[in-house]
Order: sequence, then C-alpha cells, then structure tokens
Amino acid sequence: MSQVFDLLIVGGGVTGSALLYVASRYTDIGHIALLEKYAAPARVNSLHSNNSQTLHCGDIETNYSLDKALKVQRAARMVEHYATTQPDIDHLIFRYPKMVLGVGERECELLRRRFEVLSPHYPNLRLLEPNDIARIEPAVAFAGGRRRPDEIVALGSESEYTAVNYEALARSFVRQAQRGGGNRVAVEYNQRVRHIRRHHDRFLIETGTTSFQARSIVVCAGGHSLRLAHDLGFGHHYSVLPVAGSYYFTPQILRGKVYTVQNDKLPFAAIHGDPDVNVPGKTRWGPTALVLPVLERYNWETVKDFLRVFQFDRKVWNVLFDLLKVPDIRNYMFKNLLFEVPVLRRGLFLRDARKIVPDLRYGDLRFAHHVGGIRPQLIDKEHRRLMMGEAKIDTGVGAIFNMTPSPGATCCLENAEVDMRAVAAFLGATIDEQRFERELLIGDHRHVIGDLPAYLISGPDAA
Repeated sequence: MSQVFDLLIVGGGVTGSALLYVASRYTDIGHIALLEKYAAPARVNSLHSNNSQTLHCGDIETNYSLDKALKVQRAARMVEHYATTQPDIDHLIFRYPKMVLGVGERECELLRRRFEVLSPHYPNLRLLEPNDIARIEPAVAFAGGRRRPDEIVALGSESEYTAVNYEALARSFVRQAQRGGGNRVAVEYNQRVRHIRRHHDRFLIETGTTSFQARSIVVCAGGHSLRLAHDLGFGHHYSVLPVAGSYYFTPQILRGKVYTVQNDKLPFAAIHGDPDVNVPGKTRWGPTALVLPVLERYNWETVKDFLRVFQFDRKVWNVLFDLLKVPDIRNYMFKNLLFEVPVLRRGLFLRDARKIVPDLRYGDLRFAHHVGGIRPQLIDKEHRRLMMGEAKIDTGVGAIFNMTPSPGATCCLENAEVDMRAVAAFLGATIDEQRFERELLIGDHRHVIGDLPAYLISGPDAA
C-alpha cells in the first residue's frame, strides 16, 4: 500500500465514471482513483446491449409524479449538456422521435390529463392525436391497411435527444477525467474489490492482488455495492432482488421510441420498442422481467455474491409473499417466466408487442441473445416493501454505496453531483460552482441537494 487516495471510486460503469469526471473537473480533491474489475469501463449494466439506451426525461414515463419527472428532467439535461459538447457527440447521444402510447379510453384519458400537468414544464411535449401518430409512426396507427379500431392518443416529441450509448458515455467520462486531471487521476482495471474495512481514519480496499488506502470511498457496483456495504456494517436491513431484462429484435418497424402506459402496481418498465443505437436496421423490443439469482447477467459466477446479499429470512419471505398476493404482480411474474421458455416466448411476447404495432407478425420476432442486464431492486426488510428506483447508502463516515437501477444511467451526472458534494464536504474540499453550473447546468438553478430522495439512507445499522 503506497499512495493514499483522497477519493477512491469502485466500479467503472456510467455512474462511477461520471463521479470520476465531476470530482476531477470541478473540485480540488487531491488524488482520485477508479477501480474497475474488468479490463475496460462499462462492461456490465452500462454495456450498450445491457440497457434500454433511453435518456429518460420524465415526460413519457407515466409512473413518475411531477416532482419525480422534473428531477429526472434536470438529470437528463446534464447528460445532454455534456454529450453535446464532446467531439465524439455522434457516438454518444442520438435524436429519435419518442412517444408514450395510450390504447383504450382509460389510458387515453390518463395521457390527456397528464399532458395538462406536464406541458408547462416541457415546451416540446405534444399531445399526439391519431393523425399525428400516423405521421410519426405509421405502423402504430394502422392495422390491416386501415386505421386501427382502438382509441389511441400519445404524448411525445419529434426533435429531442432521446437515446444514449451509455457505454460510450462512460468511456468518455474516463477519458476526459484522465486528460484533465493529469497525475491527480488514477484508473486501475482488472481490480476486483473483495473486501473493504476501516482502519482509523482510512479505508483499506483489498483486491485479489493489491491493497489500496483511501480517505473516502464511493462504490458504484450495482448489486455488489450492497455486499461491500455489508462489509462495513451498513445496509443489513436490505436484500437484493435481481431482475433480468430480456429483449427481442424485429426488422425496423418503428422510427423512434414508443413506450406504453406503466402499470403503477409494477416496479418494472412497461414494454416499449425503439431503435438500437448499435444495431442499424432493427427495432428492439422489451424488456421482459425475470428474477434471476445473479448480480450480473450471463455471469453465473455471481450466484455466490447474490447469496451473500440476498440473505433469505422470514422478513424477505414476507416481502415476496406480499408481492405474490397482488394479482397484477403475480400474473406479471408468471407471464415473464414463460417469456423465457424458447418454444412459447415468441408467441406470448407477440401479444404484448401488438399493443404497439397491431400488424406485427410471429416471424418478425427474434429473441435477442446476450442482450439485457440486471436491475438490482432492493428489498427493505424493516419496512416490508420492494423499493422502487435508485437507492443510495451514505454512511456519514466517508463511504457511499450506490445501487442504481433505471433510470440510474440517465441520472449518472446528477448522482455524481450528490456524491461529489458529500465527499467534498467530508474532505473539506472546494467545488468550482461557477464552472459546474456553466458547463452542466446551463442556467438550471434547481439544486439537487435541496431535494434529496426519500431513499437516501444515512448511518450504520445492526448486522
């Protein structure tokens, strides 16, 4: 153990790399390091094939309250402001039409009401009637050569940035941090963190071959973050429920992103179809949702890591039993289990996809092998509930642990801002507020710290 780092970040996905970038560019924190278990950044959930590639802005996500929508809008604008100033912008961020589609009287009325609430805050948002839908996405509006018989309406826009290659974005963050930070920034690959312990005022981080020392640490490693939090005695009242998402490909049927109305009783994304930024000429459909005993998709070596953080007991069973008692959730989980059965899955998925494109055919669908990641949903055993969205454990002693399912990638820079401010305060470092606002906020004076989410947890708990 030679150098002592002021800030050590564990995990080189888009969340960890965003923190590396903002901490190196906007603070005077002395020595910053990033440890990544693989040989390059963004090899797990930030990999281009392992997420929906969507820049969530809060306008077409029907399960968001207005407050949540505006918070996500701010986060999305930060990503847009960064990406559009980079020389490789064409590899980072993309413009596609987008809409959330309402089918039937109930959903259409919901979207009309939602438009009245959101439109003052989203100047580019439009209420799209059937003629508008037909112009933007003809495959959605027509069935059998005629206008589809369902009542349809949509909320959407045509000229905004709507998709991001989060793998390329993470690589850009690391590259810019190394370029601007010089000797202040160290990036170490092939360093799997096995254990973290605290010794006096320092953290000792042990990998398979090396040990590191740091005054503060931030862990951005998905479900693995909870395992490392347990090392320090934090977060033992949480368990992880890993939810895998799978996708299908069809020929290019849609011009842009078409989402469907979210079921508020389900903590999982509703089905949508959109272009894949790395697979030209195809429309990608999904996701499905299947609980799998792994912390990384297609990596069965992480079963043992899952077992360490799942910690099955009566409290976990109570949460799972409560979920299964809800008919919508029970039926959804059973249906998504069938979505993974090779003989059945295409026909079953086709029925759902036809809500968007009525003329979609069985032969159009192809299961997207090795596409899709893991969303580590947290189980709060004390409050007997499955937590929605992102989660963070701020210990108050210089260690922060992020578990960030959707829309975690969209919120990467905003989450980095939260952690940057917390670490800077702990270390007594200063932040270049004017530069941060000028480059990332661009006049948006809403302050994220004044509106911290309810899921932010501080302080240790009993093991």
